[in-house]
Amino acid sequence: MLACVLLWSGAAPAADFVVIVSAKSPVTALRAEQVAAIFLSQTGRYPGGEEAVALDLPVGHAMRDEFYNKVAARTPALMKAYWTKMVFTGRGQPPRELPNSVAVRRMVAENPAMIAYIERTALDASVKAIQVMP
Repeated sequence: MLACVLLWSGAAPAADFVVIVSAKSPVTALRAEQVAAIFLSQTGRYPGGEEAVALDLPVGHAMRDEFYNKVAARTPALMKAYWTKMVFTGRGQPPRELPNSVAVRRMVAENPAMIAYIERTALDASVKAIQVMP
Protein backbone atom coordinates (compact mmCIF):
# COMPACT_ATOMS: atom_id res chain seq x y z
CA MET A 1 0.00 0.00 0.00
CA LEU A 2 2.79 2.42 0.94
CA ALA A 3 4.50 1.71 -2.38
CA CYS A 4 1.31 2.68 -4.23
CA VAL A 5 1.07 5.93 -2.28
CA LEU A 6 4.69 6.75 -3.01
CA LEU A 7 4.21 5.92 -6.67
CA TRP A 8 1.16 8.19 -7.01
CA SER A 9 2.74 11.02 -5.06
CA GLY A 10 5.61 11.00 -7.52
CA ALA A 11 8.17 10.00 -4.87
CA ALA A 12 9.14 6.73 -6.55
CA PRO A 13 12.04 6.99 -9.00
CA ALA A 14 9.89 5.60 -11.85
CA ALA A 15 7.41 8.46 -11.50
CA ASP A 16 9.48 11.49 -12.46
CA PHE A 17 6.38 13.64 -12.97
CA VAL A 18 3.95 15.45 -10.69
CA VAL A 19 0.37 16.52 -11.36
CA ILE A 20 0.06 20.28 -10.86
CA VAL A 21 -2.49 23.04 -10.48
CA SER A 22 -2.03 26.78 -10.02
CA ALA A 23 -0.86 27.89 -6.59
CA LYS A 24 -4.15 29.87 -6.53
CA SER A 25 -6.26 26.71 -6.96
CA PRO A 26 -8.11 25.23 -3.96
CA VAL A 27 -7.45 21.68 -5.27
CA THR A 28 -4.90 19.72 -3.21
CA ALA A 29 -5.70 16.08 -3.98
CA LEU A 30 -7.64 14.01 -6.51
CA ARG A 31 -8.20 10.32 -7.07
CA ALA A 32 -6.50 8.86 -10.15
CA GLU A 33 -9.87 8.25 -11.81
CA GLN A 34 -10.79 11.93 -11.30
CA VAL A 35 -7.54 13.03 -12.95
CA ALA A 36 -8.13 10.57 -15.80
CA ALA A 37 -11.71 11.84 -16.30
CA ILE A 38 -10.44 15.41 -16.67
CA PHE A 39 -7.67 14.46 -19.12
CA LEU A 40 -10.00 12.20 -21.13
CA SER A 41 -12.65 14.97 -21.49
CA GLN A 42 -15.16 12.94 -19.50
CA THR A 43 -15.60 15.90 -17.15
CA GLY A 44 -14.70 19.57 -17.25
CA ARG A 45 -15.03 20.10 -13.49
CA TYR A 46 -13.11 19.41 -10.33
CA PRO A 47 -15.04 17.56 -7.58
CA GLY A 48 -15.88 20.92 -5.92
CA GLY A 49 -17.56 22.15 -9.12
CA GLU A 50 -14.80 24.48 -10.34
CA GLU A 51 -13.86 24.40 -14.02
CA ALA A 52 -11.03 21.99 -14.90
CA VAL A 53 -8.92 22.39 -18.05
CA ALA A 54 -6.20 19.85 -18.83
CA LEU A 55 -2.90 20.58 -20.58
CA ASP A 56 -0.75 17.91 -22.21
CA LEU A 57 2.80 17.38 -23.38
CA PRO A 58 3.23 16.47 -27.07
CA VAL A 59 2.37 13.05 -28.51
CA GLY A 60 5.46 10.85 -28.29
CA HIS A 61 6.84 12.54 -25.16
CA ALA A 62 7.97 9.80 -22.73
CA MET A 63 6.43 11.60 -19.74
CA ARG A 64 3.06 11.80 -21.51
CA ASP A 65 3.14 8.08 -22.17
CA GLU A 66 4.03 7.36 -18.52
CA PHE A 67 1.32 9.72 -17.25
CA TYR A 68 -1.49 8.09 -19.24
CA ASN A 69 -0.20 4.64 -18.41
CA LYS A 70 -0.25 5.35 -14.66
CA VAL A 71 -3.38 7.51 -14.40
CA ALA A 72 -5.63 6.07 -17.12
CA ALA A 73 -4.02 2.64 -17.69
CA ARG A 74 -3.72 3.39 -21.42
CA THR A 75 -0.86 2.94 -23.84
CA PRO A 76 -0.05 5.50 -26.54
CA ALA A 77 -1.89 3.32 -29.10
CA LEU A 78 -4.99 3.15 -26.89
CA MET A 79 -4.88 6.92 -26.37
CA LYS A 80 -4.65 7.52 -30.13
CA ALA A 81 -7.65 5.26 -30.71
CA TYR A 82 -9.56 6.93 -27.87
CA TRP A 83 -9.06 10.45 -29.23
CA THR A 84 -9.79 9.40 -32.81
CA LYS A 85 -13.16 8.06 -31.66
CA MET A 86 -13.94 11.03 -29.37
CA VAL A 87 -13.16 13.61 -32.07
CA PHE A 88 -14.96 11.66 -34.81
CA THR A 89 -18.13 11.30 -32.70
CA GLY A 90 -17.96 14.92 -31.53
CA ARG A 91 -17.81 13.90 -27.88
CA GLY A 92 -14.52 15.57 -27.00
CA GLN A 93 -11.24 17.14 -27.97
CA PRO A 94 -7.83 16.21 -26.58
CA PRO A 95 -6.16 18.63 -24.16
CA ARG A 96 -4.10 21.46 -25.58
CA GLU A 97 -0.47 20.44 -26.05
CA LEU A 98 2.52 22.53 -25.01
CA PRO A 99 6.12 21.68 -25.92
CA ASN A 100 7.67 21.13 -22.48
CA SER A 101 7.24 21.22 -18.70
CA VAL A 102 8.31 24.86 -18.40
CA ALA A 103 5.70 26.04 -20.91
CA VAL A 104 3.06 23.90 -19.18
CA ARG A 105 3.99 25.26 -15.74
CA ARG A 106 3.76 28.86 -16.94
CA MET A 107 0.30 28.30 -18.43
CA VAL A 108 -1.00 26.50 -15.32
CA ALA A 109 0.38 29.21 -13.02
CA GLU A 110 -1.71 31.84 -14.82
CA ASN A 111 -5.02 29.96 -14.64
CA PRO A 112 -6.48 28.27 -11.52
CA ALA A 113 -8.75 26.10 -13.71
CA MET A 114 -5.82 24.32 -15.38
CA ILE A 115 -4.33 20.97 -14.44
CA ALA A 116 -1.29 19.31 -15.97
CA TYR A 117 1.71 17.12 -15.28
CA ILE A 118 5.34 18.21 -15.42
CA GLU A 119 8.80 17.05 -14.46
CA ARG A 120 9.29 17.28 -10.71
CA THR A 121 12.39 19.41 -11.32
CA ALA A 122 10.27 22.05 -13.10
CA LEU A 123 8.19 22.81 -9.97
CA ASP A 124 8.28 26.31 -8.54
CA ALA A 125 6.11 28.42 -6.22
CA SER A 126 3.74 29.47 -9.02
CA VAL A 127 2.18 25.99 -9.08
CA LYS A 128 1.57 23.22 -6.58
CA ALA A 129 1.86 19.48 -6.92
CA ILE A 130 -1.33 17.75 -5.92
CA GLN A 131 -1.63 14.34 -4.36
CA VAL A 132 -3.01 11.73 -6.76
CA MET A 133 -4.54 8.90 -4.79
CA PRO A 134 -5.07 5.39 -6.20
